[in-house]
Amino acid sequence: QVHLVESGGGLVQTGGSLKLSCEASGRTFSSYAMGWFRQTPGKAREFVATITQRSIAYYADSVKGRFTISRDNAKNTVYLQMNSLKPEDTAIYFCAGPADSGNTIWTGALNYKYWGQGTQVTVSS
Repeated sequence: QVHLVESGGGLVQTGGSLKLSCEASGRTFSSYAMGWFRQTPGKAREFVATITQRSIAYYADSVKGRFTISRDNAKNTVYLQMNSLKPEDTAIYFCAGPADSGNTIWTGALNYKYWGQGTQVTVSS
């Protein structure tokens, strides 16, 4: 069983920064891509960023240039550094892992099988 646990969310003012972490267990972490998604009440889960097993990163246009995804395979952890935060970034942030290993860049929620419980990010205006 694969388990993902996010941490690092909180309340920050516009323009501030937060760094989210997601620790994975139950699989050979280095063999898999990882992704970050976010969701607000009543809306579909939205792609934020992904990083392949070879550390190739891809971002949604809405966060490009502000967010950075990275991974530390020795710690089985993926990170999301969020800078220049805006109120529209307010959401529950989820980390996720696809079912299959490889270096494919996945941006759709349906491509991911394993999900964390989410961590709340609130950006005040």
